[in-house]
Amino acid sequence: MKKVIPEDSVLVPDGADLAFRGMIFDTYQWQQKLFDGSEHRFEMLKRADTVSVICVVDDKLLVIEDEQPHLGKRQSFPGGRVDDTDDTAETAAKREVREETGYSFKNWRLIKVSQPYRKIEWFVYVFLAWDVDGQQEPVLDPGEKITVEHLGFEEVKDLVAGTGQTGRSYLGESSDIFEAAGNPDGLLKLPEFKGQEVDR
Repeated sequence: MKKVIPEDSVLVPDGADLAFRGMIFDTYQWQQKLFDGSEHRFEMLKRADTVSVICVVDDKLLVIEDEQPHLGKRQSFPGGRVDDTDDTAETAAKREVREETGYSFKNWRLIKVSQPYRKIEWFVYVFLAWDVDGQQEPVLDPGEKITVEHLGFEEVKDLVAGTGQTGRSYLGESSDIFEAAGNPDGLLKLPEFKGQEVDR
């Protein structure tokens, strides 16, 4: 799959050995020559990328309260894992938003890509979606309960900053986006993410 990642990303080296395949994380190992000429075995994890989507519906933003058996309740933007059947991260984002909220949108823009841990080849894609194209009933997995909330920009900004937060939340991961946007108009003017293109 071709994808855009940050310029300073750390990837599992080509030719690394798959030492263990897990349900979420795979472990890779490889021999690497050190500066003094000796060799050492290194290790790195790899997992499926994930997506998060800031959805604009009229003048509101969609925030979900997601409850799962092993995680409890948490607040987040719609999103989830990039599956093997998704040809791009954007395809995964559209599928996750449709499944979790029932909404589809005309306009999409990739505004952020991050690698949360440099010892894990895992990238988080943040998209902006606006102009509703349709709405249907959500299609939830058996292991999740989701409530969709329509909140104003300032309310979401407070939640992202942690000032209006109750319970567990993943909204804080978008704090830099809301600081850069400043207001609802600024959110829609955020530029497209630019990075390096790789085939992984």
